Amino acid sequence: MGIVNVTPDSFSDGGDFVDAATAIKHGIQLIEEGAGIVDVGGESTRPGAESVSLETELERVIPVIKGLREYIEANDVRDVVISVDTYKPEVMRAAAEAGAGMINDVRALTAEGALDAAASTGLPVVLMHSKGDFATMQDDPYYDDVVGEVHRFLTERVFACELAGIDKKKIVVDPGFGFAKNTQHNLELLAQLERFATIGVPLLAGLSRKRTIGEVTERKDAKDRVFGSVAAHLIAVQNGASIVRVHDVAATRDALKVLEAVKPFVLVRRDDAKPAISWPDD
Repeated sequence: MGIVNVTPDSFSDGGDFVDAATAIKHGIQLIEEGAGIVDVGGESTRPGAESVSLETELERVIPVIKGLREYIEANDVRDVVISVDTYKPEVMRAAAEAGAGMINDVRALTAEGALDAAASTGLPVVLMHSKGDFATMQDDPYYDDVVGEVHRFLTERVFACELAGIDKKKIVVDPGFGFAKNTQHNLELLAQLERFATIGVPLLAGLSRKRTIGEVTERKDAKDRVFGSVAAHLIAVQNGASIVRVHDVAATRDALKVLEAVKPFVLVRRDDAKPAISWPDD
């Protein structure tokens, strides 16, 4: 999943693709680099971000979705899906009419009217975990058991979607890396992603250029976090993620191809097997 932020204030690429023509061009580039999903968002959800009006969000995302849909149809790459990154019911409906094929909601369809709106479109949905509001969610996030609490929340939201008429086969869950979570929380979730398989739906992981990657790699500039982001997403895929949401599609795609190529040659080591090389105790 390649990211197209049509915003002036996103944490990594805010302002880079703020007009429709530039955003469409970037989305096309991501498709050419191998993105299977292009995620278009018109409101930043970074910590401290201010909300935007419905009119502003529609003005930002709908022309981009239409432009990308035209490119997909003209170039016969119909297996590429356009996703809309929104929690507003009105945007969900308008995006579906404009040609979006997926809804990616950072509020997991908890906003008033969002469940009904998503169900009415018939589109697949991504349910992401977060808590609190975007302005203060990173002030002092706390969990007794971050993996257990996130797992429980997502399980409950999947059930709510089914009650609203959304087919479970059309649901994806996202633990929400960087949303009301500190670096320790994020690393714990990444290490234990396999636990989310018990929910019974595909898993999305999005760590691209986020603060956790910066803290681990000591890279202050978000655009310098490409290598760390690729490493994190490789770990995510190895631990069960079906979709990774990234800024750097080509780099991630190449790394995933190498991972896939190695899989047939990976040997399962028995507990009683001895290592091929014995190193000195020193």
